Amino acid sequence: MSVTTPSGATQAPAAQAAQQPILETRGLSVEFGGLHALDGLDLAVYPGEIVSVIGPNGAGKTTLFNAITATVAASEGEILFEGESLMGLDPNRVTARGIARTFQNVRLFANMTVLENVMVSQHCRTRQSVFGALLFTKAFRNEEAEIAERGKEVLSFFGSRLTGYRFDQPAYTLSYANRRRLEIARAMATGPKLILLDEPVAGMNPTESAELTGLIGRLRDEWGFAIVVIEHDMEVVREVSDRVVVLDHGVKIAEGDYADVSANPQVIEAYLGHGAAT
Repeated sequence: MSVTTPSGATQAPAAQAAQQPILETRGLSVEFGGLHALDGLDLAVYPGEIVSVIGPNGAGKTTLFNAITATVAASEGEILFEGESLMGLDPNRVTARGIARTFQNVRLFANMTVLENVMVSQHCRTRQSVFGALLFTKAFRNEEAEIAERGKEVLSFFGSRLTGYRFDQPAYTLSYANRRRLEIARAMATGPKLILLDEPVAGMNPTESAELTGLIGRLRDEWGFAIVVIEHDMEVVREVSDRVVVLDHGVKIAEGDYADVSANPQVIEAYLGHGAAT
């Protein structure tokens, strides 16, 4: 299981427009007991692009991620990945197709080591069966070594924060910022083409936020991932985004570059309340 680090060069919007979106939602709606958490959302994300999804609390941002990763069911509409439907797939099949995510609240295996957390995330790419694991066959041992090597390579992206002696540290001993980094590493190790980051700098101090902001850009530039970010920190949104999509009550109210979106009267009103944009 060798690792190839894609070049991931940034593309101009015109070049992206000529491509097929890597992710597309068409008329996507998610309803909970009569409440439309998402209402007819059309969204496209192109290869090598970083798109930020913003909006006030309750706008439907995390519901969008949950629908894409099949942890909630869509009521209407379509979700396409590389031109093929994701509808009806289980979450593990969505991951196997090439979509990984992080969560608002960090979800690690607290008692597993840093390296084990990244190794276990690769289950969707393994070839050996339970039979090989039970008999501890040579093929199983070889694959286990490959998985460990891949895990170390992914963790090396984060430098000394997650390498060296930290390989063998239980996840619960890490600082909050390093647990955030480890969750991103675990997503990377699944072999995705698209990563969904749900509030990646939440709870971090300004120094930690600035460091992770730089890492988001490197995920695209050095590893070639397309990235969708949910974020409330507008400085992070401004720094990382090729394009910004704004949701309010499940509806897309604005889309464009950061400068245009941040000056949009509808966006200002959604964040600050009726009359704020007048």
